[in-house]
Amino acid sequence: MDIRLFDFHLPLELIAQSPSEQRDHSRLLVYHRKTQTITHRIFKDIGEYLQPTDVLIRNNTKVIPARLFGTKTETNAHVELLLLDDLGQGRYRCMVGNAKVVKMNTIITFGNGELKATCIGIEEEGNRLFQFHFQGIFLEVLAHLGTVPLPPYIKAQLQDPSRYQTVYAKVPGSAAAPTAGFHFTESLISQLTIRGIEMVDVTLQIGLGTFKPVKVDTTEAHVMHEERYEIQEHSANALNAAKTKGKRLIAIGTTATRTLEANWQKYQQFKAEKASTNIFITPGYTFQTIDGLITNFHLPKSTLVMMVSALVGRENLLRIYQEAIDQKYRFFSFGDAMLIL
Repeated sequence: MDIRLFDFHLPLELIAQSPSEQRDHSRLLVYHRKTQTITHRIFKDIGEYLQPTDVLIRNNTKVIPARLFGTKTETNAHVELLLLDDLGQGRYRCMVGNAKVVKMNTIITFGNGELKATCIGIEEEGNRLFQFHFQGIFLEVLAHLGTVPLPPYIKAQLQDPSRYQTVYAKVPGSAAAPTAGFHFTESLISQLTIRGIEMVDVTLQIGLGTFKPVKVDTTEAHVMHEERYEIQEHSANALNAAKTKGKRLIAIGTTATRTLEANWQKYQQFKAEKASTNIFITPGYTFQTIDGLITNFHLPKSTLVMMVSALVGRENLLRIYQEAIDQKYRFFSFGDAMLIL
């Protein structure tokens, strides 16, 4: 499909620069697929649209302080790194802000030298592979030297870094947050749980695919970057049991959706595993796992818009988005939410 089919005009003032004052006070657009109707609510009211037998699937990844500012040892040139993929044994794939100065074997120093990185590979679009050198625990070093990366369209400084995490973030490793989960509070989760709504966690470490724009002309030509996911045994069992009983599975976000669909495609059931996926969901795709989706409002021509279009139909998606724009909904990471049922 032509990428331009997923384009729309978004006024810049609707790009949210900061989170809502209270997580669950963001706005909620409810789209009913059977009737193709739209309802406008507040997120804290989402329970009114959920059944006691529903299962919500959360991506429990935690964003790490993945942005590092250092200097090139030979020249003192400033270099910015964004950690994208953990390749194991202290090796990471990184997006480099000043990539032209980073060649093979370039050494970059961070802080007072407690962290160093040697370039061990050169990839396209400003990406490099690095071997990091440090003493102690890497995540503790990052906590001292790194900062949480925010998407480039957010210009305002985040006063409370915890607002770029979900309240259920648990497994460190992502370079970006699963933003559909921002709207949940501990209190709201407790209310839903008391009603019988089950919460099941999966993990997808969000990396390069989130930052990589679609630069080709058709969906067929675009290749998604692989991201690591994990489904634990108890989660797989809970999901299979829910599916067998005919319960509705409602994914919180596109990353949880990709995890479920990738796993099901391989086994035709949910199975515990650690694996990687580059699944790219576009219109024409038949969803195997989810009955509903909670998601934010996404960038024009993005892979996320394409995925949601696969669920509701492209023309419906553009109509929904136009309604959201007309009603002044806030877009992107810190924006408002949509529930699709």
